[in-house]
Parts: sequence; C-alpha cells; structure tokens
Amino acid sequence: GTDLVQWIWGGFSVDNATLTRFFTFHFILPFIAAAASLIHILFLHQTGANNPLGISSQIDKLPFHPYFTFKDIVGFIVMLSTLLLLSLLYPYLLGDPDNFVPANPLVTPIH
Repeated sequence: GTDLVQWIWGGFSVDNATLTRFFTFHFILPFIAAAASLIHILFLHQTGANNPLGISSQIDKLPFHPYFTFKDIVGFIVMLSTLLLLSLLYPYLLGDPDNFVPANPLVTPIH
C-alpha cells in the first residue's frame, strides 16, 4: 500500500515528479491505444476473422458503402442538428439554476 503510493508519487507527497509522471502517462496512452488498434486491424486483415462454427459467412452480407455510409451520415446529421438546436435555441436548458442568482458581494458563501 504505502510503498506503492510512494513509488507512484515519486516521493512522500504529490509533487512535481507526480505531475510529470501523470502528464506523461496521459500523453502517451492514446498513442499506445492507437498503435494497438492499428496492429489489431493489420493482423485481422491479413489472417481474417476466426469462424469457430464453420458456417459459411458469405451469405447475408451487406456492402458497406451504400447502406452503412448513408446510415452513418444520417445519424451524424441528426445528432449535430439536435446539438445545434439545443445549444442555439435553448442555451440555458441544461444549466444550473444557481447561475441566475445575483451575487451578493457583502456575504461570503458557506464552504
């Protein structure tokens, strides 16, 4: 417990070494995930998918371009339209009601 925490922190408290380590980890992690995904796709493309049942999978296939491309574009347009409608016509709909309470400069908020 304690030794692991000190090793991750780089000392006895959260310090510059800790921030450097976490920043480096959070910066490098997406590149590692992207590389792993590309390697996975490369191997899947070279060897093909595994078919443990031995059933012919050439039946009931749809081509990607006309159907799924159109479906993805329609979904993107619907989501973008919904987001634009929500943000441009009703900008305060999802906001916190306390944001509209006027601030009193003479009273310090309770912590």
